[in-house]
Amino acid sequence: MSPQVAGLLQLTALIAALALAYRPLGDYMARVYSSEKNYRPEKWIYKAIGANPTAEMRWPAYLRGVLAFSAVSVLFLYLMQRVQGSLPGSLGFSSIDPDQAFNTAASFVANTNWQSYYGEQAMGHVVQTGGLAVQNFLSAAVGMAVAVALVRGFARSRTGELGNFWADLVRGTVRILIPISVIGAIILVACGAIQNFSGIHQVGQFMGGTQEWNGGGVASQEVIKELGTNGGGYFNANSAHPFENPNPLSNLFEIFLILLIPFALTRTFGRMVGSLKQGYAILGAMAVIWIGFTALMMWTEFAHRGPAFEIAGGAMEGKETRFGIAGSSIFAVATTLTSTGAVNSFHSSYTGFGGGITMLGMQLGEIAPGGVGSGLYGMLIMAIIAVFIAGLMVGRTPEYLGKKIGTRQIKLAACYILVTPALVLGFTAVAMALPTPADSMTNSGAHGFSEILYAYTSGANNNGSAFAGLNADTQWFNTTIGIAMLLGRFLPMVFVLALAGSLAEQKPVPETAGTLRTDKPLYAGLLVGTILIITGLTYFPALALGPLAEGLAS
Repeated sequence: MSPQVAGLLQLTALIAALALAYRPLGDYMARVYSSEKNYRPEKWIYKAIGANPTAEMRWPAYLRGVLAFSAVSVLFLYLMQRVQGSLPGSLGFSSIDPDQAFNTAASFVANTNWQSYYGEQAMGHVVQTGGLAVQNFLSAAVGMAVAVALVRGFARSRTGELGNFWADLVRGTVRILIPISVIGAIILVACGAIQNFSGIHQVGQFMGGTQEWNGGGVASQEVIKELGTNGGGYFNANSAHPFENPNPLSNLFEIFLILLIPFALTRTFGRMVGSLKQGYAILGAMAVIWIGFTALMMWTEFAHRGPAFEIAGGAMEGKETRFGIAGSSIFAVATTLTSTGAVNSFHSSYTGFGGGITMLGMQLGEIAPGGVGSGLYGMLIMAIIAVFIAGLMVGRTPEYLGKKIGTRQIKLAACYILVTPALVLGFTAVAMALPTPADSMTNSGAHGFSEILYAYTSGANNNGSAFAGLNADTQWFNTTIGIAMLLGRFLPMVFVLALAGSLAEQKPVPETAGTLRTDKPLYAGLLVGTILIITGLTYFPALALGPLAEGLAS
């Protein structure tokens, strides 16, 4: 069997598995966020934090809950790293430096999981499991809560109430993320991933000498890093490490975990707004982009010309032989079209066009299917923009799901889509202009520029992957990428929740013969076109200086 055919079979099996899980998981999540019942463990949590889960919140109160909880999380994780040397289970590792501790705390709370350190050489068991893994759950639950608040904005009318943040946070964690993670961890252990709390061992090497390795709760952290579209690796090699991702079966399962909730949330959206067809339209737009990007990635990595590539059967540099080009390409697209950032191959070693595809996937806003929660609300923002453009073309006041898209709504949507490009392009320009950041570049020319552009694209879009030729463990990059991650995560949430509040206050507009049908394939195509055009106009000049120039020169 040729590698290309094997890749198509993997993609087919992945699509089939996602299709089987789509309806039951999507309906279940809709019931979770619509239920009025609180389970006993949840009541204990509410009592401990002093929250009333039945109290409805308007968008400013909901936002204050998001920001306050996230600020406390950043502080807690920062302090945990700073005192690591005094904690049990530290494996003898010292406390983390202030700039790196800030970067890591911001990274994991912002659902980015950017790592400028070697996990197995810096973090002990307590910080890895009690700090980083816990934030993998909580940051994902925050994203899901904000997405559900926006969905309620569409579903409700004549009220500014969006639900209760604390109830949404707890339910997303207790009823969705934890149960799936328990099952997923068992499957990963069965595939060969490790799960222990052993100390550091010296292991003999094939060519002589020894190497030090430590164990850890790897399988349990691996499953939530993929399921919650977080991405931080227990080991520096991330999902290319055999302790995290042992074989092709575990590799396919991890890709399934990455895509599972983001795709299923479109069913949740359709169920909560009372129209499954609306959910299918959003799903269709996401699927078209994801499949298109996957096909392009496999084509450019398999078809790259040159004697070395032809002997290897494609661009194998930087890819694990356990997974090959197909398994690596599918993983790379899944992880950059979501906010996961986990890697099972070296993105910096991809062909010029292949590296550009991973970068463009993040620059789309990671909405196909996007991060857990953030993908759905990002796509709904783009849906509003698409409706607005269609309304301009036919001379009608734009409407979406029975809500008028007026001046306030379009301003908030526009602010949402401008925040991330401003952070990415602004920080990239400054970094390229200053001598100190440029010294961290391993490569010069187009690829060196791509390393910087990729780093800030990854940080501001809360992805976390990297062109690893860049030395990002410096005060400049730890600080600026940390700031980009926090602003890229929480500023868009401000606009999303403000938009949700304005929509919830509206009176529904009755559908007429002139209403744009947003549940049809024509609209899904318009949505895809809007996404690609807006992103292309925004990032094309920067991409032309980096991956496009490199690809055309090769």
